[in-house]
Amino acid sequence: MAKRKINLGDREYTAEEVPFEAEREGWNNYVLQDGTALKLKTVLAEVLRVEGAWAPNGDPLYLVNASNVVVTNAPEHLKRKS
Repeated sequence: MAKRKINLGDREYTAEEVPFEAEREGWNNYVLQDGTALKLKTVLAEVLRVEGAWAPNGDPLYLVNASNVVVTNAPEHLKRKS
């Protein structure tokens, strides 16, 4: 696993890349008040475990690099007319 230096606040830490595999990448569906339907999912690209840093509950501190994928389906009255 690769290690690299990262900055959190005013401190420098070493972070180690943690391999992963997607168990499930599901969609979250939302309907906005204007009638638009949104589908969102997060796609994880990278996970780093920060050495020497922990969350308040004692768990290791992880940093993630992820992308949000968004699909919209707006009602006709909101779409631009060509």
